[in-house]
Amino acid sequence: MSDDEADPELLALLRAHLQGKQDLDEEPETGVLEGAEYVCDNSIDVALNMRATKNTAAIIYEQMRLKEYSTASWSQHELHPKSKDESTVAFIFTMDLLNFSFWSLRPEDERFTVSYRGKTWTGYWSLVAALQRALEEDIPITDPHYWQNEEDCNLESLKHVFRSSTDEEMPLLEARLSCLREAGQVLYEKYGCRFATCLEAAGGSAAALVNLLARDFGCFRDEFRFDGRRRPVRLLKRAQILAADLWACFDGRGYGAFRDVDKITMFADYRVPQILATLGCIGYSPPLQAVIVRGDVIESGSSYELQIRACSIWCVELIRREIKREHPEANINAVLIDFFLYDTMKQLESEGKETMPHHRTRSIWY
Repeated sequence: MSDDEADPELLALLRAHLQGKQDLDEEPETGVLEGAEYVCDNSIDVALNMRATKNTAAIIYEQMRLKEYSTASWSQHELHPKSKDESTVAFIFTMDLLNFSFWSLRPEDERFTVSYRGKTWTGYWSLVAALQRALEEDIPITDPHYWQNEEDCNLESLKHVFRSSTDEEMPLLEARLSCLREAGQVLYEKYGCRFATCLEAAGGSAAALVNLLARDFGCFRDEFRFDGRRRPVRLLKRAQILAADLWACFDGRGYGAFRDVDKITMFADYRVPQILATLGCIGYSPPLQAVIVRGDVIESGSSYELQIRACSIWCVELIRREIKREHPEANINAVLIDFFLYDTMKQLESEGKETMPHHRTRSIWY
């Protein structure tokens, strides 16, 4: 939709007023897909290759079918929680509250690393390992009451929780403390210090949960202005992945029972754009390509960064649509496609088969 067109939300409100009432049964929408399409339509530095996207859809479908890829893949990882109760809900909330910015400019053996149960972990897994280690050490790292206690939960205590087996500390540690503080305050003031109460307020809707997180928690409000568009482009990576992780962990039941999980898009971060570029699904302008290859830091909220993230969201949506067009019976959505692409990219990295580096942006959004 261009800015010259009428705002559909405003039109809907006017219709409801003329009809004498507002339709309270209308299902919530996050607006992420709409914003991603807008950016993609107006992008000058990132372009989609439709032929490669179509071919990639066929490959992804076949590989996911052969590997029987499903929500079960989430819980199978040794670090993810195995219990299916409210303690796991609190763990996942804490995990995705802090799930951002792990990249390092140092060599693999010098970067931030967490040692846990005889193994070492980097990246996202370093966060999960550190949280599990803290709980085993009786540090209530997933408890909102703990986050608000400045004597117990402070920068020094977080340095201990996220202590590294190398000389490099976890990036943005002060920002992570701020996220915990803010989230603890919001939960205290609005939700009885229980994230499970947020789930109850969402009423079984993943989109409603995402909107609730973006509305009440500033550290989940991942949205930016782009190219003069009236409304911000909503990307909402961590809010969406929180809903997806709950859905995957609980296999779509109990705390993870969302009737509209298919409204969740791909999670715009570093790794999925990287593999989409590797597969030729998205391409970059020469200036942007040079910035990424050199490893220059791209500013959070900049045009370059928004184009990379939004075009990746729209690309995965087109992959999803192509799979559903060819295989209407396929039980697949953007969440599973994202999980699969992320895991595949991490496997290529571990095997030393990266042919395209990921872009570098230091922020709390991903």
